[in-house]
Amino acid sequence: MDCGSESATTGPGRFRVNANHKLLDVWLLVRCVSCDRTSKLTVYERTPVSSFDPVELTGYRVNDAELVAARLLDPLFARRNRFTLDWTGAWRLDTPPEWPGQTWPVQVAVDFADPVPVRPERLIAHGLGLSRGEALRRIKCDIPVRRSRSAGFTFTVLAGD
Repeated sequence: MDCGSESATTGPGRFRVNANHKLLDVWLLVRCVSCDRTSKLTVYERTPVSSFDPVELTGYRVNDAELVAARLLDPLFARRNRFTLDWTGAWRLDTPPEWPGQTWPVQVAVDFADPVPVRPERLIAHGLGLSRGEALRRIKCDIPVRRSRSAGFTFTVLAGD
């Protein structure tokens, strides 16, 4: 952001497409939460019109919300524009107040409505009210537990000591 703040919002999600002969510039407009100024995140710079997928180009012109989300979730786009998304409070693990019948082990499936970069052991520990160490001792997972993951996964909770 121009003011040095790290907090921004896309609001309704607006792209700006600018033509220079047969070349296009595409930006995603964001607004600073602190100073309310608008800045541009570069999506494409001086790119030939012929290299665009017509559906994607239409999406930029009509400010397609799914395209806004796809760009914001693209790690290469974030790195190129030097921003990170704040995922604080963006996820939760819904668990029953008590485990059904207290029979162990318990199989749990996790699905994400949107791709959220959260480490499975952090999600599991937080959702089950365990320390990370205790979670690592009590779970068996279908993926490496210490790897960032945004797709669904399953894990098994073993009985406590």
